[in-house]
This record gives sequence, C-alpha cells and structure tokens, in this order.
Amino acid sequence: MKIEGEGQLLRVFIGESDRWHGRPLYEAIVLKAREMGMAGATVLRGIMGFGADSRLHTAKVLRLSEDLPIVIEISDKPERIEAFLPELDVMVTEGMITLEKVRIVAYRHNGGGSGATH
Repeated sequence: MKIEGEGQLLRVFIGESDRWHGRPLYEAIVLKAREMGMAGATVLRGIMGFGADSRLHTAKVLRLSEDLPIVIEISDKPERIEAFLPELDVMVTEGMITLEKVRIVAYRHNGGGSGATH
C-alpha cells in the first residue's frame, strides 16, 4: 500500500496510567488501530506535561511520576481516521483527541522485502 497526498493526523493525549480492560490504554488503542487496518501508529512518552486538572506530571528523578503524558499519533486517509473515531470515543474517557490535515509525502509497505535496507 502506498499513500501520498492529503491525509489526516490523529493525536490522542492520555496518561500513562490510563487503562482499558486491564491493559494500558495506549496499548489497547494501538492494537485496535492495527485490527482496523490503519496505516500505522506511534506512541510517544512525554517527560513533562499537564492536563485539564493542571496537575503536573514529570519524569524528574526527585519527583517520579507514574502517570507521564502519552501521545498516540496515527496518520491515514481522512475517511479511515473518521471510521476510527467512534472506537476512541468509547475507549478514551479522560484525555484529548486532536485532528489536523497533513500532506503525506511517502508511506510504503513493501510486504515481502524488496532487498532495500534502512
């Protein structure tokens, strides 16, 4: 599959300690995105942040937080992102979801290997 052109970037902002059916929420979201055939997903762990409650979350040694900020990014065609939003609506009870238009320059899956190395 190759996607180029107009796309959409979905970002999900949650906390590291957020759970869904006994597993980390970020893991559940990525697995659901994979199940639904999304182009890909990346989980980013923040070192500092705060949310709507203004409580500071930080990875400083003297103040270790077990609820660091997590951002999940998924880029795909707008219609595929739209189809994924109802799943997130059920899973994300606290956090923020953003969407923005992006221009996808290259996305390739060569399935089976073409001899190219990275």
